[in-house]
Amino acid sequence: MDDKKPKGQQINIELNEEIAQGVYSNLAVITHSSSEFVIDFVRIMPGVPKANVKSRIILTPEHAKRLLNALQDNMKKYETINGPVNIKGNPQMPPMSFGGPTAEA
Repeated sequence: MDDKKPKGQQINIELNEEIAQGVYSNLAVITHSSSEFVIDFVRIMPGVPKANVKSRIILTPEHAKRLLNALQDNMKKYETINGPVNIKGNPQMPPMSFGGPTAEA
């Protein structure tokens, strides 16, 4: 009897309703150690000096590399259809000014 899994076996991935709603983030902070990458997804709001981490994902270096490759592949596909995505200012940081009129009380 052969206990080896067949090549190309599919995984059934379930997505519950709460997770399917998603979490909006406009900043990702990435740190790493020798054994893991940590990605904190943050939501910053205009005029608010404090921001909260909305989600934290911890990956092995191998999975982080796979994520990087998948994002690059998907960005190429997106830009082929929609045109280039241009980043204004510092590409490492989101804009601290959200534009539009300044709020007044």
